[in-house]
Amino acid sequence: MKTNSCGPIFVVGAPRSGTTLLQRMLRSHPQISSPTGESHFVVPLLTHAATYGDLSARENVIAVLHDMHRISAEFMETDLHGVRFDIEALANAIHERGVHTMPQVIDTLFRLNAEGEGKARWLDKTPYYIHHIPLLAAIFPDAQFVQIIRDGRDAVLSMLERNVDIRVFSFYQGAKLWKRYVDAGRMMGAILPAERYLEFRFEDMLNEQEETLRRVCTFLGVEFSEHVIDFQKSRDPMNKTPLLRGGIKRDNQEKWRDHMTLGQLRTFESVAGSTLTACGYPLTAPGGKPGLFSRAYWSLHDQLMQRMNPHPRNAH
Repeated sequence: MKTNSCGPIFVVGAPRSGTTLLQRMLRSHPQISSPTGESHFVVPLLTHAATYGDLSARENVIAVLHDMHRISAEFMETDLHGVRFDIEALANAIHERGVHTMPQVIDTLFRLNAEGEGKARWLDKTPYYIHHIPLLAAIFPDAQFVQIIRDGRDAVLSMLERNVDIRVFSFYQGAKLWKRYVDAGRMMGAILPAERYLEFRFEDMLNEQEETLRRVCTFLGVEFSEHVIDFQKSRDPMNKTPLLRGGIKRDNQEKWRDHMTLGQLRTFESVAGSTLTACGYPLTAPGGKPGLFSRAYWSLHDQLMQRMNPHPRNAH
């Protein structure tokens, strides 16, 4: 087992694939701290780091913190449980650590939060970072990445239940999104050293809970703790996902068998069948790739639904 691990942990995966559940479980580990939301600011800040100037200057750190709040106000105000959101106080604490680069500012914020929770390592669960693993792996050379993969047919059913938030309005578009996310993570997993990337299936975590979580802990270089299984018993402040309070539900799988029509299965599998197969999921309605007319139809359908259902943030 890898020991003395201290680098950041990034939990990634397609939407509605169990990333929040895994985050909740791992943050219950005595050594792992995780804010209870999604940061969203890490990649934008790293990408535009040069615009902030010399970050050894306190006023420039303040500018970074303001932009963190602009991008993810709820995260900064309610999801950090080891520090209080106070830009002046945070800027002072970061400045006192002698940091001078954007990665150091980001790392220090998460470390301050971890220290406030009495933890040694920090974890960030922001699913779309799966598309930016090359950047994150280069910027944080000791970072580890965990991708959780759920049967895309179940994932898309869940996406469609929250279609306005996730911006998925059809099985076709959901299949494209799921495949794009999973393929991006697996492509990097084939390149990164084994000690930096781990993937496992959501269904394995349901069916072989302890064995799967022991594997995750071994990968992360931390001792297995029963707390990660009994996470719902902890005094975790995460109340945004009430369904998690009851713990793992083993029947939360293969719902697609009862809730997808043959036509819907054919649509999904025609787009994402190769990825389903690569991840060990059986196909039930295999067919050829969707034709030009079908792709055009679904593209127009998606555009229309996007216009008819503005994102809640832009609704007014």
